[in-house]
Formats: sequence, C-alpha cells, structure tokens
Amino acid sequence: MPLIKSISGIRGTIGGTPGENLTPVDVVEAAAAFAARVKENSANPRVVIGRDGRISGPLVGQLVSATLRSMGITVIDLGLSTTPTVEMAVTQLRADGGVIITASHNPQEWNALKLLNAKGEFISAAEGQDLLNRIAGRQLEFAPVDQLGGLESYEGAIAQHIAAILQLPLVDVPAIRARHYRIVVDPVNSTGALAVPPLLDALGCETVLINGEVNGRFAHNPEPLAEHLTGLSQAVVQAKAHLGIAVDPDVDRLVFMDETGTLFGEEYTLVAVADYVLSQNPGNTVSNLSSSRALRDVTLRHGGQYFAAAVGEVNVVEKMKSVGAVIGGEGNGGVILPDLHYGRDALAGIALFLTHLAHRGTTVSALRSTYPEYHMIKAKMALAPGAELSELFAAVEQQFAGEQFNREDGLKIDFPSGWVHLRASNTEPILRVYAEAASVEAAGEMAEKVMHAAREAFR
Repeated sequence: MPLIKSISGIRGTIGGTPGENLTPVDVVEAAAAFAARVKENSANPRVVIGRDGRISGPLVGQLVSATLRSMGITVIDLGLSTTPTVEMAVTQLRADGGVIITASHNPQEWNALKLLNAKGEFISAAEGQDLLNRIAGRQLEFAPVDQLGGLESYEGAIAQHIAAILQLPLVDVPAIRARHYRIVVDPVNSTGALAVPPLLDALGCETVLINGEVNGRFAHNPEPLAEHLTGLSQAVVQAKAHLGIAVDPDVDRLVFMDETGTLFGEEYTLVAVADYVLSQNPGNTVSNLSSSRALRDVTLRHGGQYFAAAVGEVNVVEKMKSVGAVIGGEGNGGVILPDLHYGRDALAGIALFLTHLAHRGTTVSALRSTYPEYHMIKAKMALAPGAELSELFAAVEQQFAGEQFNREDGLKIDFPSGWVHLRASNTEPILRVYAEAASVEAAGEMAEKVMHAAREAFR
C-alpha cells in the first residue's frame, strides 16, 4: 500500500512499514517538520487541528497533537470538523498554522495531513519542499519538559463557520427560506453530517439525511461521482426532494443532484455558483486548466475575464489573488469565495447555489439546462523511460500550430470546439490526458488526435 510525500503534505494508507505506508513514524516526522517551520515564525506558536470522520482519525489526531506539543507548540483541537472550518478557524483564532487530518475523497483506509499557513491557506510549493527536506534530513529539535506546548479544546467552530456564511451579502437567507426546499444530503459517514444539516436548518430547508452516522465506515466510495451516488439518486426520487447534495469526507468538494435524481455535474457546481456571484458582483474568475470551459463562457457573458491556473488548490488561489478574481475554484466541485476565505468550501457553495436557485424560482434541472453543454473524458498514456517532456510538448505543439497553447502545467491545447490537456502524473510514469468538447465522442476524437501526435514524438 502506498505512502505519498509531496509538497502539498503527506498521504497514505494506515498500517504497514514506515516509509511505505502512513505509520505513526511517518505522521510524527511530518508533524515535527511542520512544527519546526511554524516555530521559526512565532515566539509563542499556536496551531489549529481538526479531523474528518475517518476510523483512523482519532489515532492520527493524537499523534499530530502530541508531536506538535512536544515541539513546544500549543494545540487548539477542534475535534471532528471540516477542511474549510479549520481553514477559517486558523485566522479567527489568530493561530500560526493548521493541520487537517483527512485524506479527502480517498477510501477509508487512507489518511493524510493537510498543512495550512497562518492565513488558513495551504502551504506553498516552496514551503512544502522545505518540509520534505526537513523530513529527509531530520532537522528537528524537540522542546525540553518545561517548554512543552499546551492543549486547548475548541467547540463551536462549525457554528461560527455557518454564521459567517449566513452573514455574507451574497447569501439571501429570506429568499431561500421562502422556498421551503426539501433536500437529501449524503455526507458519506463523515463530518458533513455535522455541518450541512445545521446550515440547511438555518436556511429553512427540510433535510433528509442518508449515510449520516459519523463512523468513517463509508457507505460507498467517498469521491462524489455519479457512479458512487446511486443511493442518493434513489433517495431524492423517493423523498420527492427538490434536490440532493453530496460532499466528500472533509466537505471541500460539493455536487448537486436535480429533482429527478440526475447529477447536476461536478464541473457545473462552480459554473452555477459563479453565474450567481457574477450577476451580483461582476469580475474575473479562475479555475484550473483541467476544469470545464463552461466557466469561461459564463464569465464572458457577465463581462469578466477568465483565467486558468495550474492544477492544485494552492495554484488556483495564487492566480485568483493575482487577477483579483471574485469567484474561483476547481471543476471537482470546489468553490472558492474570497469574500469568505481562500479555500474550497462546500458549505459556502451550498448557500450560494440555493440563493441562485431561489432567485431564479426554477427547478434544479431547468437551471442546469441554461448552461453550455460540455462533456469531458479522462485518459492516460504511458511515458517512455527517460522521456523529456519539454521536447515532447514542443513536438506536439508543432503538430497543432495555430491553436492556443498553455504550458503553465503540462500542455493544454485550446481548439475552437474544445480542449485537450496533457500533464505528467505525480505518482506514475504516465501522461494524464483530459479533453472536453460538446460531446463525449468529439472529446474522444480530440484526445486521440493529440495522443497520436505525442506517440509520434516518441519515435
């Protein structure tokens, strides 16, 4: 089973051998390296931690907490929480960083440490590389007994998070309350069950909760894709609900389901929310290079500019700041609203989407029909040993001279009718290939044409 150490943190499966799986040794090394960085920037360091509902969460959380304290850092423990809640708590509590114990959409045998800076945002690539160097070099010094860090429990962070959302000028609470929406929620046995229902209750909605026991034994694959949400689809139809909502275990990804039990489309979560935000606050938008062109179309319709960022939330946030985006995120159902905080936030996405729906006075399926129809495919191709990607991409560009190119993260080719994105995998010797067009067939044809050019470049 794997262990992945990268500039964005450490992630792996529980148990097994240190250095090959996520074991206590690996957790302690990563937490200590993070603590060493935090201590360099604060005389009296404090770090917020929180976890999703995974089976291994209490154990990993205790290891992280004890390690931080042994480095002389005071720990503010939120207990069961969500990724966006921890992000907001870091700034609300004026802490020097944060650690979220979650493996996001990975299955229950996985866990991970997501690391935050003092702004409640994911650490940068440079900070992540420094962390890896510290782990490898064991550049660590633990505190003497009279300088150990304290431990504080903090309750109410989720309630404060919800209150901040309800106070947003963009969230029209009376309009949502007037609609009396019945909504089926699938938080996949994790902390969404503690956060989504209270938000919906405050918005005057009736919640039908499925897979709501926070025990970490996920009732289905926790990635919120159509093939994993058949139970939600059936529940929406059975309850005669206005819509369904699914979140991943740490509540930073969000998908909707219409009243017929049909998925709205994870790519279209951000599109619909952006459509509403731009109608109230025109401006620029950002998503990553592998996200739907529909966001660009909606942005242009509202008179703004669309910008693409390299894949990864930290890259999207950096681009959003540089272009002054009023809304952004990722096509995996991640919504980032700068007016609240710079992090993907499913709870904010829910409130904004319901405001949009209430203002339109229509059904979810009818709302979906107002957006451009695009279809995306994902493929991969093997990389030859020693393949030089810069040369490969240059050769592919030559085959499609005259088209628009973006080399910020691999190679993206924008055609008049769609796009193809090639990028190297971080974990396998392959090229990941993403393509989008007006139909699955057209996307497949574009992808195959580009992959053929890449294969020819290998010769």
